[in-house]
Amino acid sequence: MISFIIKGLMRDRHRSLFPIIMVTIGVFITVFFQAFMGGFLTDMVDSTARFSSGHVKIMSRAYADNSDQVPNDLALTGVNKIMDDLKRDYPKMDWVKRIQYGGLLDIPDENGETRSQATVAGMGVDLLSPGSSELKTLNISNSVVSGRLPENPGEILVSDDMAKRLGVNLGENATLISSSMYGSMAIYNFTIVGTIRFGIEMMDRGAIITDIGDIQLALNMEDATGEILGYLPEGAYNDIEAQKIVDSFNAKYTNDENEFTPVMATLRSVSGLSDYLDLANNMGATIAFVFVIIMSIVLWNAGLLGGLRRYGEVGVRLAIGERKRHIYLSLIYESVFIGLVGTVIGTTIGLTGAYFMQKYGLDLSGAMKNVNMMIPLVFKSKITPATFYIGFFPGLGATMLGTALAGVGIYRRQTASLFKELET
Repeated sequence: MISFIIKGLMRDRHRSLFPIIMVTIGVFITVFFQAFMGGFLTDMVDSTARFSSGHVKIMSRAYADNSDQVPNDLALTGVNKIMDDLKRDYPKMDWVKRIQYGGLLDIPDENGETRSQATVAGMGVDLLSPGSSELKTLNISNSVVSGRLPENPGEILVSDDMAKRLGVNLGENATLISSSMYGSMAIYNFTIVGTIRFGIEMMDRGAIITDIGDIQLALNMEDATGEILGYLPEGAYNDIEAQKIVDSFNAKYTNDENEFTPVMATLRSVSGLSDYLDLANNMGATIAFVFVIIMSIVLWNAGLLGGLRRYGEVGVRLAIGERKRHIYLSLIYESVFIGLVGTVIGTTIGLTGAYFMQKYGLDLSGAMKNVNMMIPLVFKSKITPATFYIGFFPGLGATMLGTALAGVGIYRRQTASLFKELET
């Protein structure tokens, strides 16, 4: 019977072509949207972890309470001992020191007078230590637009957009005017050796990258740092594992009320991305559920319209003695065939689109010039194992459910009434 039904569908395009096209479109949207949202949320979390929060972050309690202000006067002290303890207690994790700071970058002319100035958001990272992971974590090597990476103390990288705006040339001196750890004015001279573009509008407008040793010296922060970031060994954020490490670390200082006591927090709690992480974890099920409901309604209506056209056929089949249950099951078998074909085609098209977007991305930099969030300018999708099977839930499930709902009308129709409709 199944082969007979399939032959009938292949020969009668009115019964198969439109439903297959409709299922294909729905599955394509489901698959592509799941991959796109997965890539977008993953990139957002990854960018936040790399540039701002790490998978876990250690600050002083006072610094953590005012972290939005980046208060380096409340920075952690005795950092070298803390780092040694962290590497001993959590050897599989990667621990790095970071100093976030703001200030004014002054570009002098040949007479030493101010030629141009700009406010900057600076980041002190370990650029010069052998084996430092920061170049890889921040992807600095691949982000250099012109010049080279710092190789000696006193050398910095500046945002390429800001360098063009200020008319800065490589090799020129720049003076950072900021505030020291003790609240006094800090003035320090650097040499610009390269320009950089991260692809994140918030940073590309006016960021500078300095070696953490230089900025510790410039801001009187010897053996001190604003933040210590930790990265899980898998390279991807895992909230459960991160929370275990946070609980273990903070348990050592539960009885210490000193405002400069170190405290650790997860990416979820310090980045403001908790809602996005929840969405990422539940995204597949949510998308599948929504599309099952939507497509069920659409296919239910399509099934009713198709059923009206096929009442004569059903009447003839009932008249020659075919049971209602057999007719109903044959419609279900038809929906399975249509659902499978549409799902396979839709999944293939969706995976193809997701692959090209994962490889090349979608550049939306022109529409995000005033964005102040840690969001990448090139959006990419991410193909996961769920991408391969998520389309079967709405494609096959919704098709069968819609047909089942529409097919109920067979049991409510009487053979006599169907014959009357044939006569008219």
